[in-house]
Amino acid sequence: MSPIPFADLTALAQHLRQELNNKKFILLYAYNGTGKTRLSTTFKDLGKNGDERDTLYFNAFTEDLFSWDNDLANDRERVLKINKDSRFFAGLEEMEFDNRIRPLLDRYADFDFKIDTDNWEVSFSREVQNGDGVETVDDIKVSRGEENIFIWCFFLAVVQLALDGAEAYAWVKHIYIDDPITSLDEQNAIAVATHLARLVKKPESELKTVISTHHTLFFNVLCNELQNRKRDNLYFLSRDRSSAGYSLRRTGNTPFFHHVAALIELYEAERSGEIYTHHFNMLRAILEKTASFHGYENFSACIRRDENDVDGVLHTRLVNLLSHGNYSLYEPREMLEENKRHFRTILHDFIQRYPFNPALFPSEPAGEPTT
Repeated sequence: MSPIPFADLTALAQHLRQELNNKKFILLYAYNGTGKTRLSTTFKDLGKNGDERDTLYFNAFTEDLFSWDNDLANDRERVLKINKDSRFFAGLEEMEFDNRIRPLLDRYADFDFKIDTDNWEVSFSREVQNGDGVETVDDIKVSRGEENIFIWCFFLAVVQLALDGAEAYAWVKHIYIDDPITSLDEQNAIAVATHLARLVKKPESELKTVISTHHTLFFNVLCNELQNRKRDNLYFLSRDRSSAGYSLRRTGNTPFFHHVAALIELYEAERSGEIYTHHFNMLRAILEKTASFHGYENFSACIRRDENDVDGVLHTRLVNLLSHGNYSLYEPREMLEENKRHFRTILHDFIQRYPFNPALFPSEPAGEPTT
C-alpha cells in the first residue's frame, strides 16, 4: 500500500478517528521527533466539546499531573502531589485506587505507596534489610523511572475502570497511549505489551484505542498480540520534513521491526531519486545494528568490499563522514550526485548480502538518475 499523505497533525488525527469507526484499535510506529506526542494531544483536542471530553490519554502531559513536594524545610516527608482539578482523577476518592494499582505495580517495582485523598498526595515506602530483620522506610523519594512506572500503573487502573464501565469514566470513548514504556527494561516491556493487549482486546468493551511508540520490541509484541487477519490497523508513521507533512503506511504482513521499516524508507527514497544527507544517518544506524547482531565490533564489517577497495575503506569513510555532517535534520539537503551513487551502492549491496524478504525490495536498483 502506498503511503497516505497528510498536510498536518489535525488532518492525521481526524483520519485516525474515522478509521476507529470501523476498528477497535490502531497501532502506530514512529521515530522519536516525528510528532507522536503532539498527535496524541491533537487527537484528544478533537474530542473536546465545551466541557465534554471523549479521550483518556497517556503521554508526556499525563506525567505532569503529578509533581513532587520534597519537603525542603525538613527533608523528610516527601510526597508526590496530584492535580485534583484533572478529570483523570475523577474516581480517586470512591474507587479504592490503592487496591487497584498495587497488583499492577507489584509486577514492576519493589516499593509500596499510600494515596491520601484528603491532601491529594502520594507517599512511598520501601522495605530494607536491617541486620537480621527488615524495616519499612517511609516517605521516600522514588527514582524518576520508578515514578514513571507508578504513573503508568495508575493510568492502567483508570483504563480498567473505563473498560468496566465505571460511572466516573463514562465519558471515555477513546484511549490514546503514547510511549508508555520509556523507563522499563525489555523484560518488563514485554509484560506491559501483553497486559495492555489483553485490556484492549476485551470483547465486551466498546472503547477504541490508539497506541503509538518508538520502542521496537514493544511494537513487535503488540503486533503479535493484537494481530488480526487483515493487519489493516498497523501503521508506520513518518514525517516529510521538506513539506512539514506526515504520512501513514500500513505495515501489512512485513516484519514489525523499525530497522526493516527504515530500510524500506531508504529503498523508496533511492528509487525516487530524492536522497537527502540525513539518509546516511539512517543507513549508518541500520549498519550498526546489523553489525552488533552478528557479533562484529564495527559497522564496516557489513559493507561489501569492492575489488578496488578490498578493505572497504572508501565506503566506510563515506558513511562515517556523511553521518556526522554539519547539517540540520530538520532542513533536508539533497545529496550531491556522486554521494548518491555511493549511497546506492552501499544500500543495494547490503540488501543483497543479507537475507531480507525479497518481496520488500522487488525492483532493481534505480541506477544513475536521468536528466
